[in-house]
Amino acid sequence: MNNLVNTRNIGIMAHIDAGKTTTTERILYYTGINYKIGEVHEGTATTDWMAQEQERGITITSATITAPWDYKNNAYKINIIDTPGHVDFTVEVERSLRVLDGAIAVFCAVGGVQPQSETVWHQANKYKVPRLAFVNKMDRTGADFFGVIQQIKEKLEANPLVIQLPIGEEENFCGVIDLIEQKAYIWDTNDDSMGVNYSIQDIPKNMQKEVSEYREKLIEAVVECDDIMLEQFLIDRDKISVDEFNKILRKNVLNGKFIPVLCGSAFKNKGVQMLLNAVCEYLPSPLDINQVEGIDPRTEEVVFRKQDIEQPFSALCFKIVSNNFIGKLAYLRIYSGILNVGDMIYNVRTQKKERVSRLFQMHANKQNAIDKIEAGDICAIVGLKDIFTGDTLCTENNPIAFDRIKFPDTVISIAIEAQTQADIEKLNQSLEKLAEEDPTFTIYHDENSGQLLISGMGELHLEILIDRLKREYNLDITTGKQQVNYKEQFTNTITHNVVFKKQTGGRGKFADITVNIGKADDSVSGLEFENKISQGKLPKQFINAVEKGFKEAINNGPLLSCPMKNVKVELIDGSFHNVDSDELSFSIAANICYKEAAQLLNTVLLEPIMKIEIETPEDYLGEISADLNRRRAVIEGMDARGKLRILKAKVPLSEQFGYVTHLRTISAGRATFSMEFSHYAKLPQELQEEIINNNKFYTF
Repeated sequence: MNNLVNTRNIGIMAHIDAGKTTTTERILYYTGINYKIGEVHEGTATTDWMAQEQERGITITSATITAPWDYKNNAYKINIIDTPGHVDFTVEVERSLRVLDGAIAVFCAVGGVQPQSETVWHQANKYKVPRLAFVNKMDRTGADFFGVIQQIKEKLEANPLVIQLPIGEEENFCGVIDLIEQKAYIWDTNDDSMGVNYSIQDIPKNMQKEVSEYREKLIEAVVECDDIMLEQFLIDRDKISVDEFNKILRKNVLNGKFIPVLCGSAFKNKGVQMLLNAVCEYLPSPLDINQVEGIDPRTEEVVFRKQDIEQPFSALCFKIVSNNFIGKLAYLRIYSGILNVGDMIYNVRTQKKERVSRLFQMHANKQNAIDKIEAGDICAIVGLKDIFTGDTLCTENNPIAFDRIKFPDTVISIAIEAQTQADIEKLNQSLEKLAEEDPTFTIYHDENSGQLLISGMGELHLEILIDRLKREYNLDITTGKQQVNYKEQFTNTITHNVVFKKQTGGRGKFADITVNIGKADDSVSGLEFENKISQGKLPKQFINAVEKGFKEAINNGPLLSCPMKNVKVELIDGSFHNVDSDELSFSIAANICYKEAAQLLNTVLLEPIMKIEIETPEDYLGEISADLNRRRAVIEGMDARGKLRILKAKVPLSEQFGYVTHLRTISAGRATFSMEFSHYAKLPQELQEEIINNNKFYTF
């Protein structure tokens, strides 16, 4: 089990309700971890352990579990992270994919490639994660296996490779055909073994032509990727063994050329064992990733670490969880070396060492204590007080800094306050704990109103967080009206000079800077800083202080004190005094420069625009479209999916509060919708003036 070749670190990702958690439950049952299958709709799923998850039937926080699987007489260890499907919790997918080696993308056989499917797919592309596709819910009415394959090609621009065919569809779905082994796996619908028992049979006669067609497509696609195999195939195709074929297919799955597609019905216990076999066969082990790249914080040079126990220890913290009994749990992906209980480890961000007091292998919300963990594995540690998501941990003598995980900006805020004076401090402490766990949850005080504001990724996100404050921390709190998180943006560029001088009784303050300041490219988020001063004119530490000053200052725009979306600052000139200048002087000068320039620049308000997809019977299409037009929506297209119509649009978030209730009303409860953040766009001038006049303060 400790052999890295037989270790798999995988995530299960999909759109909401595609069947991720149900698939995970079947994996736990068939691998022997659970003796009983938990169900999402009953609130008994292992990985949905939070009270809110059990009540709502959705996954909110990613859960890590470890399961064994025997395949081809080898014992495999599979670390699985079950991720949420709801867009409000997309951060859980982002940070999971950052540390995983492979992934299973689950698609609903009826819904196909849905909006959040696209989002998680692009996240996996960003981190170059090899993946399998599992077309789930083949037993449901309207299931269309080949329709989903086509959508994967068109919507995701991927190269799906069918390695299984379904035997029957909808209520007649009873098994799958392995195109490589040319075997049919049939489940007896009357069998009460929960899918453990199945029979391996010959291919049904009525499917032999279809199997032959898709097998030829599969073989041709794979052999064309290898010149030696292609030559052998042209001479005598029968001499190519299954193992040789799988070896070439695996190589091309790892480099992202192919996405093997399997199918089944997790809820009806069909197809999951073959999926586990495919994970072992095609997805990478830590050794396949070979080495990871980082930066030496001392020299800023690129360095590499092999995923080997002989290398110096290095790990990335990808998640923090506050536990009432054991304290702060930090989830780590170990990239190199060995970590033992009692070891002192170095945090690159804080430049301090702390001792690991306990080590755990996680099973959802349960901890199994272990003495050590090795390269390629995932674990949780206790004992580190100052640690945040994205921190790199290593040895002090051989430091390395991995790329930090980037998280999206929050789009919605709400004012919050404690009901009693005694709860004020408790509320602040509780909010800090939640913010440590969730990097997309932010807390700040509004300087204009004096109110405490919390921000998140959507209505559901904030609703869950407020519910946790009440239940887990026993707080009696009042919340205000939900507010959109606007951003501000300059529309032009100016040159501005600031000389900051301050003389006191002792050492004075002096800083002189000249900058070009204005709008950066739309692809930039936050500050784009460029030093254009000739080398040696200003010391490097003063230039860094100028950048730091601007980075802090742009959090307050000139219109409504909203954060600036994209600001470009070019430092073009400056001077310093040998005695009076220091880093603080230049940081203050940058702050003053920003505030003065902001009053001279043209500024506009930007609002978050959401991408929505509505699934509705055709009878309600007209009324839904008219309602969207009233909400300043831009309708982008419409597709047909069986008897349903799929409406796609971009809508300002400010127009969407409470939309789910309204949509149910106008569609008699028959329409559903999904929504995710798209981009920020300029507000119409009349609305901008109205918001500036009316929204100076958050009100209860």
